[in-house]
Amino acid sequence: MDVTEAHRAFRGRSVISAEDFHKEDLLAVLDAARRFDPEGGSHQYEPLLQGRILATLFHEPSTRTRLSFEAAMLRLGGQVLGFAEPHQTSFSKGESLADAIRVVASYCDVIVLRHPMEGAARLASESSEVPVLNGGDGSNQHPTQTLLDLYTIRKSTGRLDGLKVAFMGDLRYGRTVHSLANALLNFDVQLSFVGPESLRLPDVLRQRVEAAGRLGSEVSSVEELDEDIDVLYATRIQKERFPDPLDYERVRSAYRLTRASLDRFGDDLKILHPLPRVDEVAMDVDLHPGAVYFEQARNGVTVRMALLHLILGEGADA
Repeated sequence: MDVTEAHRAFRGRSVISAEDFHKEDLLAVLDAARRFDPEGGSHQYEPLLQGRILATLFHEPSTRTRLSFEAAMLRLGGQVLGFAEPHQTSFSKGESLADAIRVVASYCDVIVLRHPMEGAARLASESSEVPVLNGGDGSNQHPTQTLLDLYTIRKSTGRLDGLKVAFMGDLRYGRTVHSLANALLNFDVQLSFVGPESLRLPDVLRQRVEAAGRLGSEVSSVEELDEDIDVLYATRIQKERFPDPLDYERVRSAYRLTRASLDRFGDDLKILHPLPRVDEVAMDVDLHPGAVYFEQARNGVTVRMALLHLILGEGADA
């Protein structure tokens, strides 16, 4: 897909779920992101979205998603408005999400929404006259995180096809796992999963992976993984998703990556984590040659610049 086709495909488009993307869509965003990569791009600071406004509506805590979207818009010459504390808005008075979205859409050109309710982003997109980008809806999806994850994997390994990828941690509630696993089914990959029995992959997603013939191993510890995996995607236990705090306490220390535990995989293994980490990845893992989670976080600005430009920028009216 060339640049003009990419703009036509994404013009005014909401981004709600990784399942909404075909392989060509994913590659179009990843290819467009190269232009804005500070390691190789030459246009990352051009005011390509001057006069455009991004609204960030965050009903849950966020560091990387909110700030990287804001940085992306500002670097493209646009402006940002929004909130990160919904209790200081009319939501505290009982305003519905649909009504709020209809109002905010009249103030901006694109909305990024994070919300604890699964399906909130799709509901918002149905109420909005401008594109809505899902910044995370409960334990459901986080599609723009998936785009930067894919970009990081391809940049660090040189490919997306022919990889063995293992997910470790909170497979049940981890929306980054759900989104990335769905997206990777567009490529020739094998997917393995590591986690406590109580936090195994949701049945629907597991069945989808199995039906695609991409299911590798399902194990309880990293020591049980095959040594030839290419990518290990670690996640924290999602404390805020547990209905019962006691259930969280039972699994909070179920796994921990250390440099010693990774030795048998070799230096070519790439280690990703959407962050924040708590205690599931030891500090000494930072010294592993394949630890790319801080680069992964930096790539959030690069990829979100590309996505915003595709949706709002030059060529969008072609």
